[in-house]
Amino acid sequence: MGSMTITSCNKTSKDQESDFVESLISKMTLEEKIGQMSQLHGENASRDGKFLALVRDGLAGSVLNESDPEQINLIQHVAVDESRLGIPVLFARDVIHGFKTIFPINIGLAATFNPELIRQSAAIWAQEAHSAGIRWTFAPMVDISRDPRWGRMAESFGEDVYLTTLMGLAVNEGFQQKQENGSIYLATCAKHFVGYGAVEGGRDYNTVNIPEIELHNTYFKPFKALAEGGVSTFMTSFTDLNGVPASGNSYLFREVLKTDWGFQGFVVSDWASIEEQITHGYAENPKEAAKKAVLAGVDMEMASGTFAENLKQLVEDGVIPETIVDEAVRRILTLKLDLGLFDQPYAIPDSRANDSAHLILAKEAALQSMVLLKNDKEVLPLSPAIKKLAVIGPMANDRYEQLGTWIFDGDTNLTITPLAALQKELGEARVVYASGLDYSRDRKTIGFEKAVKAAESAEAVIVIVGEEAIITGEAHSRAGLELPGAQNGLIKVLSETGKPVIVVIMTSRPLTIGSISDYAEAIIYAWHPGTMGGPALADILLGYYAPSGKLPVTFPKVPGQIPIYYSHKNTGRPPSKESWTPLYDIPVRAFQTSVGNTSHYLDAGFEPLYPFGFGLSYTSFEYSNIKVSSPTIKSGDTLRVCATITNTGKVAANEVVQFYLRDVTAEITRPVKELKGIKRLFLSPGQQQEVCFEITEADLVYYDKNGKSIIENGIFYALIGGDSTTELKTEFVLEK
Repeated sequence: MGSMTITSCNKTSKDQESDFVESLISKMTLEEKIGQMSQLHGENASRDGKFLALVRDGLAGSVLNESDPEQINLIQHVAVDESRLGIPVLFARDVIHGFKTIFPINIGLAATFNPELIRQSAAIWAQEAHSAGIRWTFAPMVDISRDPRWGRMAESFGEDVYLTTLMGLAVNEGFQQKQENGSIYLATCAKHFVGYGAVEGGRDYNTVNIPEIELHNTYFKPFKALAEGGVSTFMTSFTDLNGVPASGNSYLFREVLKTDWGFQGFVVSDWASIEEQITHGYAENPKEAAKKAVLAGVDMEMASGTFAENLKQLVEDGVIPETIVDEAVRRILTLKLDLGLFDQPYAIPDSRANDSAHLILAKEAALQSMVLLKNDKEVLPLSPAIKKLAVIGPMANDRYEQLGTWIFDGDTNLTITPLAALQKELGEARVVYASGLDYSRDRKTIGFEKAVKAAESAEAVIVIVGEEAIITGEAHSRAGLELPGAQNGLIKVLSETGKPVIVVIMTSRPLTIGSISDYAEAIIYAWHPGTMGGPALADILLGYYAPSGKLPVTFPKVPGQIPIYYSHKNTGRPPSKESWTPLYDIPVRAFQTSVGNTSHYLDAGFEPLYPFGFGLSYTSFEYSNIKVSSPTIKSGDTLRVCATITNTGKVAANEVVQFYLRDVTAEITRPVKELKGIKRLFLSPGQQQEVCFEITEADLVYYDKNGKSIIENGIFYALIGGDSTTELKTEFVLEK
């Protein structure tokens, strides 16, 4: 017994590393191979003799949900020193938007439109988790997410393929930064393959039906980019896809992922999703579920035990070739080798894991994530000399709730709330506080009176509302998207004081907040901003930082508009303001065509509450002079599209410049526009700058239902602006 050191192997070629893995596989029993394919739930498991016996017998390839370094090392010592072959365990944890230091929720991070900032952020999460002994995270999640009723939109990067891809690649790179010994900090996991964000009705775990053309042009794209970008592993979705549960879907994992894309890492099921094939009605019993999963290309089973209980018999009966088992084990052991686990399997504290620089970057991420949606009469920024400021609301001083979902290891002692930050900036004597409600779903209005008195005593009112973390994330779908509890009522009574009301919303999805505009002079969407959300918000409110966040998802007016997203098709009868007659403006017994006969709702029209890419600043930007370097593009060419951006206001600020393309005519109908480039720039008042984007033939490709790439001659529109509604455009022609 004992660890099999390969110190010299780490310094040799991939061929020698492969030899090491093959030699190890040749020594393994079938039971030990299946053990490597089994991931056990390990929370407090070191106190369980049966659990440790499985580790000792080499029957636990991975353990999830143990994050105590002492417990991790205890289990690892059993694996390395007491098992027959000394193969280390791979410890896994959901490290989604931070470990101890919590950054903004992922949908908020997407609002930064800043992949380099996200890469740096993920590097910090990796350092902190690695210090605790974690070596594998179940991130990034790159599900295209177009239904805010779905709670897991929180964990996504929004509705857009290009932005999701950029953010997913940035997170992957940050997690997989190299240590001094050359191994990566954390293995990554692209999830959930595929289409989880398209569940019917936004209801978690529900059925998914996606046409093949949409699979290839929308849902596959971020995953393919991650496969090509070196992501370590893939995770199956809980859901079925067009009638076949993902965990038994050989098309997804054998054909597309491993064959077409050449993915070399391994595939893990989501929690008990292999066993759930029985509930889906796809497998008769656990044995059949295990068979279908393995044949589909799933290499490791999370939580449930269908592999451990049935795979040996399936191999011995000749149903599953042992070569398939060997291939799965080969992929798993190769990752353990790449992580340096055979050389150093234990948790070793890292002095950087509690670095103050982590808090600085968490604040910067929060600053860039917050989106200014309304600012009537330029009520913001507030003067730092304000004599009295009322801070009100259930989210104003809650150290836990501002962190958001998926923060199992987050240290709430690090949290600085908006109330605490504003008291520090202005002094406690100038800040009057009343929660108004005890928590976001509170329906009791007993606290309104105190809140109103606080507002009446102040020059301005900050009311911080939203959703508690527990009503966002997995299994927290909502049919309605209004602010929960009595929060709307609280905002209304505060507005009746006549004082300027600034509403700050902390949540992890778009809410239907149109009615709030009737009562608020300004609205800031702060998402769940993480540990340093308070100081970041204070800086924005007091004008130390001009907001630059942009919406990574379209905001509906009402849930009945869902799905609503900017990159929709044009249809044969596209809507327009001229064609829409609102429901209550239609004359009684009107002639049928008076309502327009175009694609819209009588009551909600066709426009969103706020479009994708939208976000105000404390200044204004003018876009002009769009031009293209050539009227045509041919194979091998690079075309430049440029526009001039001018800061026409009085405040220096950042702007996120967005570049969109439209394929005007194609064999398969194409979206009205697609994001293809973003650039952040900082402009002083009066300053202007030309911003250019490059196009190659690859940017003009789309796919048919079989995944075959198509590129056609014809006209393309190029558009540049500050959000997806931009109409500043030029055109060029593709000539192959």
